[in-house]
Amino acid sequence: MEWEIELVHLFVSEGHNYVGRHEKGSLDHGIEDPDVIECVAGRGIRGDRYFDHKDNYKGQITFFDYGVYEAVKREFDVPGLAASSFRRNVVVKGLSLPELVGKSFGLQGLEFEGVEEASPCYWMNEAAAEGVHEFLKGVGGLRARILVGGELQKGPGMVSLLP
Repeated sequence: MEWEIELVHLFVSEGHNYVGRHEKGSLDHGIEDPDVIECVAGRGIRGDRYFDHKDNYKGQITFFDYGVYEAVKREFDVPGLAASSFRRNVVVKGLSLPELVGKSFGLQGLEFEGVEEASPCYWMNEAAAEGVHEFLKGVGGLRARILVGGELQKGPGMVSLLP
């Protein structure tokens, strides 16, 4: 199977806004949206907070559906909500992310293993709007491992399932 897709955003942040912040309040680490990111096999995205986080970490890179982002803006009447609010790395159009759980796939010459849903956390109610945490369950994105690294860039691409 193949899908024509578009990589709309490539987010990288050096710091955690929510991890380890229960009952302490969130932080406000900056987030960048470069045209190109470097994905390193088995390690993550160079410059991102999860780079070398743990051996075989299942969230070396995260994907988020642009259509879900648009639905949140409509459903919760937050037209100015930034796509970076969800703290996922790659915002993509044209791809059903739940279909990639448990599958290996190629994109722009790189290879990934879809591991599990990037489950939303309660911080989404603060980051986006009250109720978004519940709304995102089942469509919170995709956590993946980087199997073959390289540069990933914004723009059109093809995603193909690998054997």
